[in-house]
Amino acid sequence: MSPHSPAPAPAPAPGDRLPGTLYATDAIPLHLRRAYWREALSRTFAELDVTVADDQCAGSLRTSRLGHVRVATVDSGPMRVRRTPAPAAPGPDEHLVVTLLVRGAARIEQDERTAELGPGDIVVCDMARPLRADFPTPFRTKSLVFPRRLPDLGEAGLRRLIARPVHPGTPLGTLLLPLLTTLVDTAETYPRALGDAQARHVLDLLGVMAADRLGHEPAGTPEAARVLLPRIRAFIDDHLADPDLSPDVIARAHHISVRYLHRLFQAEDVTVSRWIQRRRLQRCRRELARRQAAGHTIAAVAHRWGFTSAAHFSRVFRAAYGMTPAEWRDTAAHTPPTALPQTPTPSYRHILPPPRPVLTGETDRTAA
Repeated sequence: MSPHSPAPAPAPAPGDRLPGTLYATDAIPLHLRRAYWREALSRTFAELDVTVADDQCAGSLRTSRLGHVRVATVDSGPMRVRRTPAPAAPGPDEHLVVTLLVRGAARIEQDERTAELGPGDIVVCDMARPLRADFPTPFRTKSLVFPRRLPDLGEAGLRRLIARPVHPGTPLGTLLLPLLTTLVDTAETYPRALGDAQARHVLDLLGVMAADRLGHEPAGTPEAARVLLPRIRAFIDDHLADPDLSPDVIARAHHISVRYLHRLFQAEDVTVSRWIQRRRLQRCRRELARRQAAGHTIAAVAHRWGFTSAAHFSRVFRAAYGMTPAEWRDTAAHTPPTALPQTPTPSYRHILPPPRPVLTGETDRTAA
């Protein structure tokens, strides 16, 4: 090790917050910078060949750990990177690198694929395979580095991931970009146990990525459900007034199949259509109790929240709450607002018949 080689980070004590290491070229003599920068990058990602002019070699690299995952932020001038591992089976210490390009441009070549990256794009690289990466202008990246064995995707799954960019405007990009950014930026603040948990979420999302590339539903990835369900519920709440809201519409808006959408709601012990109906009933019940809405007919309130039939609305309201909409409005009108019961979750069990099965090709529209 030369006198100007990057110093290793000290080993943390059990329970400590995760330590970070900063490598920077500005304090290194100009004639030693290229060797210093190459060693810093190689320690963080893998053994690399770095091509950069001495007078352009300027950069900083901040890195820390989240369990088995290393996070890194690189700010650098233009450079070219090459990785040429021996043509043998991947070793146990080889890594995958998930990189977000924050600023600049990049061209990644791996496994006979070429990825042209712009700001916001995310790409996966396999450090067990030959790699070429060109950064023609100053750039910033945020990366996660972890053992390639951890995602348990198999060689076919890994090949589907590498050098295939995920763009920021896509559904998968909206999942990955904020999580990756937050993990890299805040890694040093996590206690180790929380860091391990966050690292597992990253691995779950890689499973989502692999399933997306293979054209499969990411049913076995809890991270997908954890992120998708709140967004789907918010989408439903934002579109309750639309009488055409249906599982098919919701699935298309979130780029998933209707079958997978129903699977997400199985854990809620309710169908998608019943969930829509429940939310509509809650909104109607709340509005009918408002004195400002006393001049609105019950049919108008029902129509406002997506019910197309006043008679159907009255039936499902009575089944859910044990009284008709008119009886509820009358009760609310003669009761102080602070004494009114909170809007309960409508109950259909043992009151309404189970929803009929949806035939192939038929749209599930029972929510209205």
